[in-house]
Amino acid sequence: MKTSRLAAAGALAGTAVLALSAPAFAHVSVQPEGTAAKGGYAVVDFKVPNERDDASTTKLEVAFPTDHPLASAMPEPMPGWKIEVTRSKLDKPIEMHGEKISEAVSKITWTAEDKGVEPGYFEKFPVAIGQLPEDADELVFKAIQTYSNKEVVRWIEVPQEGQEEPDNPAPVLELSAAEDGHHGSSSSDQASDSDDAEAASAKTEAAEPADSSDTTARVLGVVGIVVGALGVAYGVLAGRRRTDA
Repeated sequence: MKTSRLAAAGALAGTAVLALSAPAFAHVSVQPEGTAAKGGYAVVDFKVPNERDDASTTKLEVAFPTDHPLASAMPEPMPGWKIEVTRSKLDKPIEMHGEKISEAVSKITWTAEDKGVEPGYFEKFPVAIGQLPEDADELVFKAIQTYSNKEVVRWIEVPQEGQEEPDNPAPVLELSAAEDGHHGSSSSDQASDSDDAEAASAKTEAAEPADSSDTTARVLGVVGIVVGALGVAYGVLAGRRRTDA
């Protein structure tokens, strides 16, 4: 009896934990593959879970930020999905690699040509984006998820710092600090220079004892020869004295 009560209590606690943690991963989100550094380029994944038991996700629309427009956004081909990239004119042109850009990607739409994201599954929608802004800490991508039963879920509420997460939060991409390559030599180059310097120093230190050892060996060799010659001469003289005696 006691065992069954403990099992029931454990199951109830596990259900409660799942219920409380579900909102943390049940919404559409965006994460970089690696890092998304300011001023650089990145591949990001829009992660889309299916929250329904009786319908599949058949369409995803992601609106790109207008306050920090991205001139380049290239989705990865996905079997079973039709992909449409929408570009729009910018109110104010932006500069990229010394060129003026007058339009940017405003939306990407994925439409299922097969079953879509079925119940109990999630799918990642990869996109290569850039150039990332240098004057922002994050980018907000508002998303609309459509199910096969025509239900539409709008993930468009912008999370506010210090407040609880909204019911339908928009995907937010956190940007990391700019990489060294955008402000001079890269960290790998610096590391390479440091390694070269250490290697040169090690060679110098290794060469010094070797030179010293060679000199010592030569001196000892000369001394040995002299001592040997003196020994031979002494032996000859001693032999002569015995003969004369």
